[in-house]
Amino acid sequence: MKPITRAAVIVLLLSLCIFRAGAEDATAEPLPDAMPLVDEGDQDIVNILLIGAATTNPENPGLSDSLMVISINRSAGAVSVVSIPRDLYVLLPGYTMQKINTAYYYGEVNGVEGGGYALLRDTIRYNLGLNIDFYVRVNFLGFMDIIDAVGGIDITVDCVIRDWKLISWELDKQDPASYEMFTMGVGRWHMDSELALWYVRSRKTSSDLDRGRRQQDVMRALWRRIRATNMLEHLPETWATFTESVSTNLTLSDVLGMAPLALQVETSDIRYFTFRQKHEVRNAVSSAKQDVLVPIRDGVMALMQNVVLPPSASQIKPYRPTVGIVNASGVETLDLVAADRLELEGFRTTVLTEDYVQPRNFNHIVDYTGATKGSPIGVLQRVLRVTADGVEIEPDPNRAYDFKVYIGAMYQYWACTRNVIQPKPDAVASG
Repeated sequence: MKPITRAAVIVLLLSLCIFRAGAEDATAEPLPDAMPLVDEGDQDIVNILLIGAATTNPENPGLSDSLMVISINRSAGAVSVVSIPRDLYVLLPGYTMQKINTAYYYGEVNGVEGGGYALLRDTIRYNLGLNIDFYVRVNFLGFMDIIDAVGGIDITVDCVIRDWKLISWELDKQDPASYEMFTMGVGRWHMDSELALWYVRSRKTSSDLDRGRRQQDVMRALWRRIRATNMLEHLPETWATFTESVSTNLTLSDVLGMAPLALQVETSDIRYFTFRQKHEVRNAVSSAKQDVLVPIRDGVMALMQNVVLPPSASQIKPYRPTVGIVNASGVETLDLVAADRLELEGFRTTVLTEDYVQPRNFNHIVDYTGATKGSPIGVLQRVLRVTADGVEIEPDPNRAYDFKVYIGAMYQYWACTRNVIQPKPDAVASG
């Protein structure tokens, strides 16, 4: 064997530096102090933790593949949702620094009083300053049962996703031949339980943070489906079916107490939050040499406070500008993609039909407000990729909508404004 040359050593060291670029060694960080509890003021607030367990075995605690908190402000009649990254590097009270997705598992296998939920609840309170009142936990099979029970869900996709997908749930999941490369293009998709599970778990072209956003997509779609099928009007029966697929400390009485607000809340009324790189988290490497996300303390404090109780009442339920959306692209469901994307930005959207629509390649905005101060036109332009040349100002005090948007054919290639790797155009095809 040839001796290692000096040049080879230099190349090796450079390679290691490149591999570790952008990541800090988490072992250099001291154990974090407990985060101050979020100030709930005098508001009646209930926080519900949703746990998605990465297992099909009811006897196996599994890691927490998905963590999401629904914060319900019953005083203000408002609802917020925040996704917690599963790779968040936190202190498990009484144990060590670990990814937060291990907390439930640790609590179960180590016989913690109150089990996995108690340790996960305490972990969230210690590291995020958030009190959890209730939990709902579901594994892969329970998740699929819920999707099937509502007849599937409809989700609009604005960023192309390409990843390996199990051809059939009945196949051997350990056999590579059981998988196929699957591409989900821009548009509206009706998802059965298997496709929905793939959608919330895919990571090949996105990230742990983006998975949280897609998991919120599924929750929105489920809520729409539940409302559309009037399942809330038969809550005792619905609850009995639901609890067959989940474990929870919520009772029917608890749920009935929240029903009046639930009947009033549309998906556009819900505020959605995710952790962001360099705002609430930063990349690091743990002592176990795992890639983790380390909380940025001030950013996390501000985020959690805003989730539970924004600085002013107007931010809890703000006025939402209205947008009418017309599909001038010739591409089916592009208008629905734009409508859902703008809804997440705080707009109330309506898909419109017009007797004749001139085909367009580029998106076009008509501003009926004529406002300059405090106008959300900049948000519309950013999300829809519209330059100043694509904005038309037509002030109308009798307007039906604050804005009208015409969706052009090129939007299918520009719809993704998130941190997601997009496949090459020749690879963008369904299935």
